[in-house]
Amino acid sequence: MSGIYIHIPFCKQACHYCDFHFSTSLKKKDQLVFALAKELQLRKDEFKDTTIETIYFGGGTPSVLSTNELQYLIDSVYLNYKVTDHPEITLEANPDDLIINNIDALSISEVQSLYKTKFEEFKKIGINRLSIGVQSFHEKDLKLMNRAHNAIEAKRCLETATQYFDNISLDLIYGIPNSTNQEWLENIQTALSFGIPHISSYALTVEPKTALASFIKKGIIDNVDDDLAHDQFHILIDQLNQAGFEHYELSNFAKKGYYSKNNSAYWLGKSYLGIGPSAHSFNGKQRAWNVKNNTIYIKKINQDQLPLEIEILTKNDKYNEFIMTGLRTIWGVSLTEVKKQFGESFLEYLLQQANQYINNQMLCIVDNSLKTTQKGKFLSDGIASDLFKLR
Repeated sequence: MSGIYIHIPFCKQACHYCDFHFSTSLKKKDQLVFALAKELQLRKDEFKDTTIETIYFGGGTPSVLSTNELQYLIDSVYLNYKVTDHPEITLEANPDDLIINNIDALSISEVQSLYKTKFEEFKKIGINRLSIGVQSFHEKDLKLMNRAHNAIEAKRCLETATQYFDNISLDLIYGIPNSTNQEWLENIQTALSFGIPHISSYALTVEPKTALASFIKKGIIDNVDDDLAHDQFHILIDQLNQAGFEHYELSNFAKKGYYSKNNSAYWLGKSYLGIGPSAHSFNGKQRAWNVKNNTIYIKKINQDQLPLEIEILTKNDKYNEFIMTGLRTIWGVSLTEVKKQFGESFLEYLLQQANQYINNQMLCIVDNSLKTTQKGKFLSDGIASDLFKLR
């Protein structure tokens, strides 16, 4: 089974922390949508021997597309690929795209009708999972991050979305400068109050060349506090464990039966096809990524050229990726698979490098798999890098 990721590189406004590829101008949206469909057609032979299990619209902000545009892209997948009978089709969305503005000017029946139309149209074209970028329910956090929605809109969005969709994921960010543990606890409790079955949560990171990095350098915004992020990460784990969520990946928590199939496939090393500017692909042997430029992407696709760079993975690359993705998950790194795929010398190297972390109780071996302990979870990416084979 494989998945298709479709990158929609448009946003209403730029979040201060974001370093993903996007444009706040929608002038080339129509051209881009047609180019996405054409790339799907141009690359169909890459997945001719496999079945597509997931379709994921990411970005950017995919919810800026119309239902007709989304349907056009979904139809293009079905036209060019073999798709399983019941694929997981996820739409990333911002709260302000899922609510009705000027609601006070409408009657209750008009509001209900408009919401019903919006969400039933999503279902009609096959979307069966929403990933909603709330990030925080506190107004000061949203303003600091320059989000396009406010706290009231975030809550109203979830009130309505949960009436029409069962499979919903919600994004939250922790470690925000000048936030308190009590405010973070309130964020978690508010999210849980809507009965959401999946929560993705990430530490606020300062990426180079972002507005956030510039504001911190100038002293306009305080720098992120690693200790605060660490504390809030463990508050998150405790609260969601108590609420019956399974911590199945470093940043992802789900009720039983609601793991993201798209994301799980990535962490388990399955093949995926990335469509759109800046999108990445992986087939087990090589990585590929599209150019991070909408104009060049559209031009190349219209010339029947793939704007791709390709990297052939070495044995060390494959091993390092296996370690990185495995340590982030509930399944850990299978020592049996390390030996099977990479050989005895790689297994010996892994155990030798892991020994110090096992001794200080940050790693453990359970059912012949190397896993992070509760103590080591927050540092799993750093631990993984110390287990990499560089030469």
